[in-house]
Amino acid sequence: MSLEPLIDLVGRWQGQSTLQDPLQGVADESESKLVVSPLLGGRFVSLDYDWSYQDQPQEGSLLLGYEPASQPVTAHWIDSWHMGRGVMACRGSARGGKYAVTGSYSVPGGEPWGWRIELEAGPGLHLIMYNITPQGEEGLAVEASYFKVSLGSLISVCLSGSSTRCSPSFSSAGGRVK
Repeated sequence: MSLEPLIDLVGRWQGQSTLQDPLQGVADESESKLVVSPLLGGRFVSLDYDWSYQDQPQEGSLLLGYEPASQPVTAHWIDSWHMGRGVMACRGSARGGKYAVTGSYSVPGGEPWGWRIELEAGPGLHLIMYNITPQGEEGLAVEASYFKVSLGSLISVCLSGSSTRCSPSFSSAGGRVK
């Protein structure tokens, strides 16, 4: 499997993100937008998203790669709330249009914890993240579901003035939408 199924998803998406808030012990839902972009001639795919936590804007990015010779999926993940200024390196696999990568992060005074990110295209696009204890127990951390934004609906939102994200810029390197 390659990144081709993800490249087919290039464009703007919008939906809902639900954080299983470990600080409050409740689910925190927010609107979320996601942009899927090919990079370096399709050798990589980036997923750049925004969401909010307690009405404070957050953002993140997942950069995915695929090594044809050995066939693992590789990823680097950053997120303003989850990772702060750190970068999580992940490795995993792809099967049937579903991508799953796992990484780890340090906990002050304790053993490292794991983090698994799953991405699946079905109807829509689903991004699910799991927190993994040092003992291997998994708990749902984030679940986000997106639908593709059509040009007509994007124009309607922009004309209504209800979005500040209506000025996409295009770079000559891969046509990335920002």
